[in-house]
Amino acid sequence: MTGNELRQTLRNGNRVYGTLIVSTSPSWIDIVGQLNLDFVFIDTEHIAVDLQQLSWMCHAYMGKGVVPLVRISSPDPYEACRVLDSGAKGIISPYTETPEEVQQLRGAVKTRPLKGKRLDNYLNGSEELEPELARYIKTLNENHVLIVNIESHPAMENLDEILAVPGLDGVLIGPHDLTCSLGIPEQYDHPQFLEAVEEIIAKAREAGVGAGVHAFYVDGIHQEIAWGETGANLMVHSGDINRFSKIMGREISELRQALGEKVKAKDVSVNI
Repeated sequence: MTGNELRQTLRNGNRVYGTLIVSTSPSWIDIVGQLNLDFVFIDTEHIAVDLQQLSWMCHAYMGKGVVPLVRISSPDPYEACRVLDSGAKGIISPYTETPEEVQQLRGAVKTRPLKGKRLDNYLNGSEELEPELARYIKTLNENHVLIVNIESHPAMENLDEILAVPGLDGVLIGPHDLTCSLGIPEQYDHPQFLEAVEEIIAKAREAGVGAGVHAFYVDGIHQEIAWGETGANLMVHSGDINRFSKIMGREISELRQALGEKVKAKDVSVNI
């Protein structure tokens, strides 16, 4: 799958499937390439990945036909450009709350290499592009995907305006930050959180924008399936570090119990 194919799939309402990847091991590329994924979600907001590591990861995954989507550390258009130059095919912007932030990211992801005053004029609609330049920019950026995290109450209040920004391809709900912003930290089964998720998905899909939830804290896939049935089509299932912690923790406990040792229950959690 290419970035353009992923973008069109999201906008057409069809589903794409991926997972969070933390490991920077070269051996991981071949393993992930066999998992029937459409994309990988590489997080540089919370994970220490330097630019050189990120660049080879993006190129390697793209070589496997798996689209690398990279979450940058802030809604910064300059950082978005830098990551795209390193090989990312899509940008996920964290904790995005205003349409102005999305417009600036649109400029970085969808209208490169325009910069400065001319870019500002184009984004605000006061200046048109010459036909040759418009064609060039469209071709240059056709494989770039723009996704923003919706993970706060202010973002929900501005959601209609955010979804109206041209070039936005998807919104991704961050459960941990959203529950904290709503005053119900880590209560992922709370009616207020579930209602918020359903509202975001419904509005995004109505606007022709992809929508999903980073289901990092969901045990099992039943909730993910339910969200998919209500319209979510950006399916971000768990992550390598999450699967490792849960499965390895369970198996080590089983091993200790089988050999007659007492096992203390431990909740291994990773907030990403």
